[in-house]
Amino acid sequence: MASVEWKVDGAVRTVLLNRPEKRNALDGETMQQMQAVFETPPGPDERVAVIRGAGTVFCAGLDLKWRRNNPQGESGIERMLHSIEMYPLPVVGIVHGDAIAGGNELALHCDIVVASKAARFGMSLAQVGLAPSWFLAKKILEVANPVVAKKILLLGDPLPAEEFHKLGLISHLAEPADLEKTAAAIVQRLADNAPLSLKAMKALITREMQFRDNIPHEDVDALVEKARTSKDGQEGMRARLEKRKAVFKGE
Repeated sequence: MASVEWKVDGAVRTVLLNRPEKRNALDGETMQQMQAVFETPPGPDERVAVIRGAGTVFCAGLDLKWRRNNPQGESGIERMLHSIEMYPLPVVGIVHGDAIAGGNELALHCDIVVASKAARFGMSLAQVGLAPSWFLAKKILEVANPVVAKKILLLGDPLPAEEFHKLGLISHLAEPADLEKTAAAIVQRLADNAPLSLKAMKALITREMQFRDNIPHEDVDALVEKARTSKDGQEGMRARLEKRKAVFKGE
């Protein structure tokens, strides 16, 4: 069974993260499949793409067991998210359950997020001895002010969808029982809009937000890599997998 399933029904491309037994955690194969989906150009009748998660969780982030067994180099999440960001049509994330770490980034890289009040969002990397790349942190700063970004990144605690909505980080909120109805109405509204206008507007917004890519950040990349390859980083992932509190030593 594929870890990513997708289909096109009329104007809508629906993409399903399908690893419910792993809380839809992202391993290398899953990220490659997601990237391939969003690098596949839309057909002439397509107007909008939708990302969903199977099971009770939208996406728990990177698969830590996979990451521990594949420690070298980038994980591939940046390429996957870039493909979503650059997809020419609007992308709607329907978040019914938790979106944590890489799952939080996946949701925020959607153009519109419709979330259940039962969902939580957060970046737990500091709690496992890791740090987001420049690309990932840039998205947090695009949707949040620096004070909110520091709260999300430095504390690492998951926040209720209602708080994310109040802070303006996600666009739509619904009661769990009303999520599907609310999301369907938004998807239909997008599908009814002029496709050339949607493509132009998404390209405008994406291009204007890319200015941060040109800021020198090699020294920051080095700090992120140091955290990722540190003993603390290995300890944090072990502790999370073993469901215990990590013991960090700054090494």
